Amino acid sequence: MPAALALHDQPLPYVESLALRRSADIDLVVIHCTELPDLATARRYGEQAIYASGTGNSGHYYIDYDGSIHRYVADERVAHHTRGYNDRAIGIELSNRGRWPDWFDSRHQAMDEPYTEAQIERLLALLQHLRTNHPTLHWIAGHEDLDTADVVASDDAALTVRRKRDPGPLFPWSRFAASGLVRLQSGPKP
Repeated sequence: MPAALALHDQPLPYVESLALRRSADIDLVVIHCTELPDLATARRYGEQAIYASGTGNSGHYYIDYDGSIHRYVADERVAHHTRGYNDRAIGIELSNRGRWPDWFDSRHQAMDEPYTEAQIERLLALLQHLRTNHPTLHWIAGHEDLDTADVVASDDAALTVRRKRDPGPLFPWSRFAASGLVRLQSGPKP
């Protein structure tokens, strides 16, 4: 990885238990936001083993507010970040509070924290790096594009809210047209 794209390798404790895959199997990047107060909290969530395999939910890369890139799961491993797409996707998490701490409260659905310029610049550079390393990479999506399920609102059982809304309305999708990746939205998997 070029020096301009410094990477902090911080493998999760269970990373060796995650399934292996070939580079040729990777054709999608899914953009997430952590919906947590900081990167340290996101790390703690990622370290939680919640599956029988001893693994948990995590993206591959995390980009903090200052633009630093942290790799928790290597590309050749299948991380658990987007239901139904993990085998083919690389998950990239951007530090952002999103709807935290009331994710499913119907009165708290605004995602109004902007992403930093450093995060967006580093994400663009990371995407270029990933396209070089994975020639089959063709698609990009937001978590909200692929996981469109509704859940019961935590404040009112008569209401529902979107399960996933990240990266949210302030994510600058127009800046990613130059990445060469095509935005994949809900519908049949290509």
